[in-house]
Amino acid sequence: MTNPREAGVGPVLALLLLPVQTAVVAALGLLVTGPLAHRWPLSAEDGVNRALAARRTPLATALTDGVTLLAGTQSVVALTLIGTAALLLVPRVPCWKEAAFLSVTVAAQSSVFLLVTVVVNRERPDVPHLDAAPPTSSFPSGHVGASVALFGGLAVLASRRLRGVQRHLVVGLLLVIPLLVAASRVYRGMHHTSDVVAGLLNGACTLTLVATALLPRLRKEAEPPAADPPAHGVRQVVVVRHPRACGEGTANRVRDLLRGHGYTEQRWTETTPGDPSGALASHLGTDTTLVVVCGGDGTVRACADVVAGTGVPLAIVPCGTGNLLARNLRLPAEPVAALRAALGGRTARLDVGRIRGDGIAPTRFAVMAGAGFDAAMVRDASARLKECLGWAAYVVSAVRHLRDDPIRLSIRLDRGAPLERWARMVVIGNVGTLQGGLPLLPQARPDSGRLEVVLLDPRGAAGWLAAAAYLVSRAPGGRRRYTSEAAEPSPARGALEYFHAARIELRFARPQPRELDGDVFPVGTGLTAEVEPGALRVWLPTPSRARAPMGTGEEGGTHGHRDTRTAAQ
Repeated sequence: MTNPREAGVGPVLALLLLPVQTAVVAALGLLVTGPLAHRWPLSAEDGVNRALAARRTPLATALTDGVTLLAGTQSVVALTLIGTAALLLVPRVPCWKEAAFLSVTVAAQSSVFLLVTVVVNRERPDVPHLDAAPPTSSFPSGHVGASVALFGGLAVLASRRLRGVQRHLVVGLLLVIPLLVAASRVYRGMHHTSDVVAGLLNGACTLTLVATALLPRLRKEAEPPAADPPAHGVRQVVVVRHPRACGEGTANRVRDLLRGHGYTEQRWTETTPGDPSGALASHLGTDTTLVVVCGGDGTVRACADVVAGTGVPLAIVPCGTGNLLARNLRLPAEPVAALRAALGGRTARLDVGRIRGDGIAPTRFAVMAGAGFDAAMVRDASARLKECLGWAAYVVSAVRHLRDDPIRLSIRLDRGAPLERWARMVVIGNVGTLQGGLPLLPQARPDSGRLEVVLLDPRGAAGWLAAAAYLVSRAPGGRRRYTSEAAEPSPARGALEYFHAARIELRFARPQPRELDGDVFPVGTGLTAEVEPGALRVWLPTPSRARAPMGTGEEGGTHGHRDTRTAAQ
């Protein structure tokens, strides 16, 4: 089966394909019970059930008793809960994603199965049944689908965590269980052959879609080749580490990788709540050839503020909650793999935004600055939930602010006249893609020489849903892409309005919460942002031409251009 991610389907859209899967399985069931019922090989299924019923033995029946118990509803629910709890208690990040993957896979498969049985009503085989026949349709097999979701899900997790012979043994044993369940259901007279085949396919499809949506991609990490000795003396690197985000294990691997690339003189410093850059400025010297940042967007922003304009290149080790800059630059999600890929590439000059406002001393940002809804969401996200759930904690916080009042504001682009607007949030972006591949600012590029702005003002639940659908449709794999500078019709009418400029001035009618790259700043009545083109040198993997528009310096930007465009009028 083709991986939806490889076929261009984004993580969010993968889950949206589950209703399509339900419709396809239901359609197959209607064919099996209708036009194809009396055609080979379906016409031979009753003979298979009768032959097995006639050859039942006490040993085989006892063995299938155990298999049936293992795949029963109570056992599947209990094992799923135990597996989910174990994953949450194991001290390894991101266990919560693996726990969510396992529980969502089992729940989603069960939902698809129940919906299909509402549409398809197939009688069970006309042979003696060894189990009490549940009231659901024989098509598809729920026991088989559940066993694929549970034990197949455990096999996926085992393949990610184990190595060597142990990996092959455990994965093989787990994958055999659904096949044994399928054979057991036919032997015991509970299902036709096509029922268990449909159950296998239903479970496998659900497993694939949920894994695509929830599990981070694994990237093979080959050992770095031995580096040649530096041609001109010792390479010096300053490493800024967020102590909570970057654990000792990751730090040791970063240290070894840098040493392998010739950085034998390493100065390590840790961030503190009062100094998110880890006093980077005091550690920079004339011989510093690289700054490595091990943390999230907030740590990267603080370090970028120090090194922007100095010519010292930056390398990102994404260890934070969101890691939006790393995602937009297409760095690998695994921290050490990201550093390895970057050091194997080249440096590119990226823009940064310089921002100031009442209560905010002039500083820089690399991702996004915002006010209103998004800043309140970031401000009120539980630190404990962020530690447990990662960026999903922001979703929980966002629900609390969906009914917040809109902001009355004015926006001035470059030297233009102020524009009066109402919005629930305003975001100024140097990059534009959010978690899950959602393109909040579809035209944002970190090498364009300008900043992008979006005003979001959905009205009611329908407005939020329409705005979300609009953004999802422009995600990779979505049906529609944002390609025009001009206005285009949208179901999110009135919800989204886009602008771009080199200088953006915002004034709010009343004080608003504000945030820069995920860091909360004091409430205030204004923000002024200006782009600093090419001010930041960043190590990035060597890009292909097809991937260059994310801001690798492969294509030139248009400097100083301004327009106002309404993507959702």
